Amino acid sequence: MSVKKITVVGGGHVGATCSQLLAMKELAREVVLLDILEGVPIGKGLDQWESAPIERFDSLVYGANDYDKAKGSDIFIVTAGVPRKPGMSRDDLLKVNAGIVESVSKEIKRVAPKSIVIIVSNPLDVMAQVALETTGFPRERVIGMAGVLDSARYRSFIALELNMSVEDIQALVLGGHGDTMVPLASYASVSGIPLTQLVPQDRIDAMLERTRKGGGEIVGYLKTGSAYYAPAAAAVQMTEAIVKDKRRILPCAAWLQGEYGMKDLFLGVPCLLGEGGLKKVIEVELSAAEKAALAKSAEAVRSVIAAWKALG
Repeated sequence: MSVKKITVVGGGHVGATCSQLLAMKELAREVVLLDILEGVPIGKGLDQWESAPIERFDSLVYGANDYDKAKGSDIFIVTAGVPRKPGMSRDDLLKVNAGIVESVSKEIKRVAPKSIVIIVSNPLDVMAQVALETTGFPRERVIGMAGVLDSARYRSFIALELNMSVEDIQALVLGGHGDTMVPLASYASVSGIPLTQLVPQDRIDAMLERTRKGGGEIVGYLKTGSAYYAPAAAAVQMTEAIVKDKRRILPCAAWLQGEYGMKDLFLGVPCLLGEGGLKKVIEVELSAAEKAALAKSAEAVRSVIAAWKALG
């Protein structure tokens, strides 16, 4: 896939980190950092371009306040949205961010109707649905970033526990992006050796719980912000799989149409990513307990969808 332009919507920590990584990996000829804050993305984009001679990349990275600068983009990574603030209810956050993602999606459809959209904004699973419904794009071209991040956290905790390289660790996290996510112990391994043969069950349980609370753990330390290095890296890994047609199996939020017995919702599942976006949803065998946990996670996502629909 020859990619001329990738646009990152949202010039905050996640978005700016995305644009820098995209440029350093030279995944497109042009990388656009787009934000409504006057001057901010332009300054950040210029700063990143000035790092090009040092980091040795030729992808032209620049910022913009105008969606017309994103015209013809092949891929959009949407990070726009607001964090929850004191006194703001979850419904308030949902309403604000749904409005932002809807507005962004309309502009994407206008300037790049053939593009692929990767959603990072929270609440992730519902924001992906907002983008899908607003753009009218097929499900292959609207994907949510969650499972790659959650699985990376899981893998990093396994590496700490075993004092082994992260490169040899495989793990899978399914479900909604929240406390009901489903980290699978049965699909975790180190160089093909099942995790259950290397770590006692009580330690595995502790890692599963830490994975579910991974985002909250970082918020607890930062006080006024949330994670951005790992989320940005996760979105860029998905982008690279698509741009290079690597046909990688990565856990992503996909619009299910019968897979895992579920329909018409975004949920984290193993996805084959390559040219054109989502190539296929991979269905894996789950234990009765894992199936129940995934169903519970799906219900949690549906409850947020219901809250969004009720807001009108």
